[in-house]
Amino acid sequence: MQKIMTDPTNVLVSIGIPTYNRASSYLKDALRSAVNQTYKNIEIIVSDNCSSDDTESVVKAFNDPRIRYYRQKDNIGPLNNRNFCLEQSQGEYFLLLFDDDVIDDDFISTCMGPVNCGSKPGIIVTGAREIDSKGNVLSSAHNTLTGSSIEDFILGWFDRKVPLYLCCTLFNAMRLKQLGGFHSKTNRYDDVVASVQLAAQYGRIDVFDVKASFRRHDANIGITVTYHEWCEDSLYLLDIMCEVVSEHAGVIRERGMLYFSCRNYSRVAEITSPIKRFQAYLKVYRTFEHSCSPIKFLYLKNVRRIMNVLKRKTASLQYGLYGFLL
Repeated sequence: MQKIMTDPTNVLVSIGIPTYNRASSYLKDALRSAVNQTYKNIEIIVSDNCSSDDTESVVKAFNDPRIRYYRQKDNIGPLNNRNFCLEQSQGEYFLLLFDDDVIDDDFISTCMGPVNCGSKPGIIVTGAREIDSKGNVLSSAHNTLTGSSIEDFILGWFDRKVPLYLCCTLFNAMRLKQLGGFHSKTNRYDDVVASVQLAAQYGRIDVFDVKASFRRHDANIGITVTYHEWCEDSLYLLDIMCEVVSEHAGVIRERGMLYFSCRNYSRVAEITSPIKRFQAYLKVYRTFEHSCSPIKFLYLKNVRRIMNVLKRKTASLQYGLYGFLL
């Protein structure tokens, strides 16, 4: 019997939105960006983690039959709420859209465009921008990788050639469920762990264009987490990375130790107490096997800050001179 190939431009795509007490802030924007997709064959799963606000009213006001709303009787925690969305999904591909992030109207159609009949990649990754609480663009990064190896994918993330936010990653739903959903040691890098494992086992599709927005604000979940948890999960993720590219594990571990030490120094820098901050710098230094000294990190950080100030001043002067000449 001849196998019938599914048309990749018409497969069901699931968008899961875990939410908690965001009815009066960002939830409407997240939902609107999901509902407005030009790719129509979607389902939207909203899991309300026992909110105390008007979340249900906000969701039902959209009056869209593609939306399925669930309210948890008790708060089950952020990770369980994310995985609940995945468990309820029926699509071949799954996007986990946080209630403070947004996607462009053509995000799904852009992701599904390169998918061929018979090919079911583990993940599809687009470029992404960072926005502030008001939606102003803070930075933007294209996905500059193109069909490279899993080693290059990992190193590309270290080198900031590919953004790995949940809002810009479309997952193969069945394969993600087979992994047990999102999970890691302290559940800080659970999304990246899943991305690396799925890309290594089932391949990926890279989309150059920026099609999603990750929102940075004071209430981001990661901001409230201690650096100890980030350090622990960094090492867990690095072990996973070395496992999937065992032949290049030495290179990945060396580059990863440097990358994660700097990432965690950045988190430590936010500690207000000078004594606790100093102790935390030493802890990170030891945890990542002295890959990068905090002195070097602070030096480079200040150099970059000065260079950015100079660039802004130079641009301002050039603009002023241009206006004067006109």
